Amino acid sequence: MPPKGEKGAKKAPKVKQMELPNAEAGVVTRFPPEPSGYLHIGHSKAALLNDYFAHIQYPGGKMILRFDDTNTEKEKEEYQDAIMEDVALLGIKPDMISYTSNYFDEIDKYCVKIIQAGKAFADDTPGEEMSRMRMAREPSVHRDDSIEDNLKRYEEMKTGSDEGRRWCIRAKISYANDNASLRDPVIYRCPKEQKPHHRTGDKYKAYPTYQFACPVVDSIEGVTHALRTTEYNDQDAQYKWILKAIELRTPYIWTFSKIQFVRTLMSKRKLTKLVDAGVVSGWDDPRFPTVRGIRRRGMTVEGLRDFMVSQGPSKNIVNMDWHTIWAMNKKVIDQGAARYTAIDTPYVKCKINGLDKAPYSEKQKLHAKFDLGEKDVWYSETIAMEQEDCRTFTEGEEITLMNWGNAIVKNIVSAKANTDDLAGGVKVLGDVESIELDLHLEGDFKATKKKVTWLSLDQDLVPVELVDFDYLLNKEKLTEEEEKEWENFLTPKTEFKSSAVADCNIWNIKKDDIFQYDRKGYYRCDVAPTKEKPGVFFKIPSGKKFI
Repeated sequence: MPPKGEKGAKKAPKVKQMELPNAEAGVVTRFPPEPSGYLHIGHSKAALLNDYFAHIQYPGGKMILRFDDTNTEKEKEEYQDAIMEDVALLGIKPDMISYTSNYFDEIDKYCVKIIQAGKAFADDTPGEEMSRMRMAREPSVHRDDSIEDNLKRYEEMKTGSDEGRRWCIRAKISYANDNASLRDPVIYRCPKEQKPHHRTGDKYKAYPTYQFACPVVDSIEGVTHALRTTEYNDQDAQYKWILKAIELRTPYIWTFSKIQFVRTLMSKRKLTKLVDAGVVSGWDDPRFPTVRGIRRRGMTVEGLRDFMVSQGPSKNIVNMDWHTIWAMNKKVIDQGAARYTAIDTPYVKCKINGLDKAPYSEKQKLHAKFDLGEKDVWYSETIAMEQEDCRTFTEGEEITLMNWGNAIVKNIVSAKANTDDLAGGVKVLGDVESIELDLHLEGDFKATKKKVTWLSLDQDLVPVELVDFDYLLNKEKLTEEEEKEWENFLTPKTEFKSSAVADCNIWNIKKDDIFQYDRKGYYRCDVAPTKEKPGVFFKIPSGKKFI
């Protein structure tokens, strides 16, 4: 269920700069994640853009969620299920869910076809030597072997025998091409470790590479427009060559920039290490750039979609600041976020003079500008105010009690532990113990400089825990050398908890609700409050700063 304040409908506008050629004939897109980890914000750009083109820019299109499950050494059903959940968290409903493994038999036939056409060959050159030869633009000794020998070796590969695992199949494109991705790339291989596939078991022993399987399945499934990040630019020629070689239709390739953020870890390996070491609570930790992490932090689908669409046409890879995306999110949640009050503890107990009524409550709007309903605001002669505010008051000063009116500060009682500041000999007051205030409701609230929050102590206050977070990295961008020692750049403390009491309306808050505590900011409910345990609320960045 989307958080309150989040609009489930897809309302992103059409963007002229993102028009697709031949779209009038229909649009079919695909998002092909590998089930080897959880989706992060970089993946979400690809997913949301594919969804955007198929369902918003060109209504009536088709969007396919396809699992690229060709690597048995990395993939797990756990990740497959997690990706489905992550896609749902992005508000995406695929028109079709498919698996590359559904097409293994057909891909196998196309591998045979490309070998028979003399456009691929079997090679047993060891991996490191093959890499060296490709860099040196040297041909394999097997490049001109006979079609019969190549087919025989391919059949041996499919048995998974010791002999078969020595070989791989390479496309016969150009061993000396300026584009390294065209230097006879591998298109079929046997995994070093023969593990059962999580969907097909032990049926197959040799598997296509992503570079071979993706264009083949794109064409088979009727994809019209293949969205790829600019990091695949060099491989686009390989994509087109493969389809031409096996005589399949070629989709239009639309490129967009990969997204990166400052002070953020995107590597699955590094994120896994933090999870395993207990540095974070899990893959949904709000400090993580995973889809479930940023959603748990309070990112809305609409805010995320607006940001990704605004970045879509860009081809430049830059390290983005988080401010922009959180600022867009704020525009979304502000309209639906109710306003409540929380006071940090320990608070200052204050007495209100001039109130001749017993404790009473009044109905007030949950939002000054939008019709979100009403809340109960309690008034009484005993209220709580924050220590931080009370330390700034002077006797005789007029202040404004928000949602009530003005009051005159009287009789400030501070702790006796006054000390001399050694640097300047200045008297420093200790904590404020109590304050009296005379109501001055006819006062002009526009004339006061201090407008403070407060809570009547004569209501059923809610104990709450407020949590804020910092970046995991303490440096915006790591150099190549620093990447090798990335753990040395982890921020020592990234989670900050404080205790408070909130107004009685918070008892009605549910998990995932988003709202605003006056003067504190926007929060998402992570754990709803009960009589046994305090509610836990995560602060949502406003866009002004990350924490």
